[in-house]
Order: sequence, then structure tokens, then C-alpha cells
Amino acid sequence: MESLLQQLERFSEVLAVSRTAAVSAWGPAAVRRAVQWARYLRRAHGRLRAALEGRRRAGPRLGAWCGRDVVLSARLLGNRALGAAAHRCLLRLLFPGPAAAPAAPAAPAAAAAPAALQARLARLARRRAAVRLLLRGGPAEDAALRAQAELLRRRLRDGPAGGLLDGLWARAPRAAFLRATAAALLLDPAGPAPAELLRWLLGRADALAALCRALPAARLAALAARHPALRRAYLRQLARWGCRLRYDLPSGRWEAAAPAHVSWAELRGRFLSLARAPPPLKDAALAALEAWSARDGAFRVRGLSVWTDLLLALGPGAAARPAPAAPPRPTV
Repeated sequence: MESLLQQLERFSEVLAVSRTAAVSAWGPAAVRRAVQWARYLRRAHGRLRAALEGRRRAGPRLGAWCGRDVVLSARLLGNRALGAAAHRCLLRLLFPGPAAAPAAPAAPAAAAAPAALQARLARLARRRAAVRLLLRGGPAEDAALRAQAELLRRRLRDGPAGGLLDGLWARAPRAAFLRATAAALLLDPAGPAPAELLRWLLGRADALAALCRALPAARLAALAARHPALRRAYLRQLARWGCRLRYDLPSGRWEAAAPAHVSWAELRGRFLSLARAPPPLKDAALAALEAWSARDGAFRVRGLSVWTDLLLALGPGAAARPAPAAPPRPTV
């Protein structure tokens, strides 16, 4: 009994360290030893519970240690200082999957770990997995992208979105994060997680502009069709891009005012994608073009208005139609 109590005292030091930056020095082997040590103490508690009832001195000290393996795991999962390899090892220990060998039956006391801690453990595992995957980025294949989007959506359901998304925007590979953002918005457009994501995106002008620039035209058209607020924001972004084009009379072409600006060909391609979309997206895009063209005089002469020239470039399908009540105003 005294030996077990000494081990408890030593393990309390490990438990204290598990929530500090010192775990950055832990490798997979150290994590495995700590978890195995915690599980051993949990089993020992179950076996010695009857003996503890007759020992007032040892009872309170040892009785408080039931479920400490859950506490250790929760602290490690919530500690950002834990390295990637150690984190993967921890996840394998906690969630071995269906292929793992069945564990030995747990003692009654071992099965009595607090439900709140168990729920916190699962929640932290999802959060850490989502953040690490998004920070690492990944390929644009459909399966990988859907997995990233699903993890992001689950993470947004687990807690406040603002800090998480700001952190990912600052630290994650931009292209991968924007692809995952778009996929999450398309998974379940009516759910609470996409609503949080859309609110954050519309409140970050830099992120919204990057999303509109980085994603393919067809992907943005799909997003605009699902989310009316994003459709309006996308049209405003297209209007800003169009106002930066300048007509070069000798060449007879619209040119970007700066190398970083969107070209005429890209702008035309994005409006072409919108014009091929079903209503109401198609109607909104063409009505906005008509309204902007009308503000420029609606002269069907090339080179006078980028909006008129876009309507002409889109072909017969872009026939004149009534302007919307309040079209997005083109601004530089």
C-alpha cells in the first residue's frame, strides 16, 4: 500500500506537468508511459477499494485518484505544446479504432470515471484533430477536402468560432483553409456551424477577398447559390475588381491597373459562370451588370464601360432585364 501511495505522489507531479509547456519535450514513448502509468493506478484503485475502506489515512489520498487517466488525457489533448508525433500517439492510445484488440474488462471503479470528463475528452480530441489537420493543410482531393470540412464543422459546433477561425486564418496554409471553408459552407448550408463560419467570413474583408480570388469560378457560383449573403458579397467583390480595369485603346483590350489585380479574362470567366447558373443567382448577376452598365450610360460601344462590355461578351443570353432595387454599387 505504501508503495502505491508513493507512486501516486510521483504521478501527481506528472499530472501537474501535463498542463504546462514542458510537454513539448515529450515524445511518443513518454506519452505512452504516462498514459499506461495512469491506467495502472486506476486499476489498482479498483482492486484496493475494499482495503481503502478500512484505512482512513490512505483512503482519502487514494480514493481521489479514480479517473486520473481521463484527467491526464484531457490535459494533454488541450495542451498545444504537445508535439505532433506525441499527439498522434495519444490519439491512438485513446481511440484505437475497430481493428484494435479488445481491452480487458475494467474494474467497476474504472468504469465510473466522471461523465463530464469523458465528454470533455472526446470534445478536446475532436478540437485538436480539426485544428492540427487544418494547420497542416492538405491536398485538394474530394475525400481529403470533405474530411477537413467535416472536422471544421464539428469543431465550430463545439465552441466559440471567432478565436478558432482567426487563429486558423493567421496560422494555417491559406489555400487549404479557404478550400476547407468553402467545403464546410456547402456541406450543410442551414446548420449552425456554417452560419458561424459565414458570419466570420463576411466580417473579415481580407478573408472574403482571398476566398473570392482563390476559389474556382464554379465553386464560388455554388457558394453564392447556397448563401444569399455571400452572393451579395461576391457581387460587390466582382464590382471592385471591375472598377480597377482600364481600357487600352491601342490594343482594344481591358487591362488590369496593377499586376496583382484581376484580369479581364478572369472577371469575364467568373461572370460567365454566374450567368450559366440557375435562377436566382443568374438573374441577380445579370441584373447587377445591367444596373452598372446603365450607370455608365448603357452605350453598346466597346471600351466605354467594363460592365457593358461584359454583357456583350456574355452573348445573347445576357439580354437586358430590369435592374434590382438596390444593386451592389461598384467601388474601387
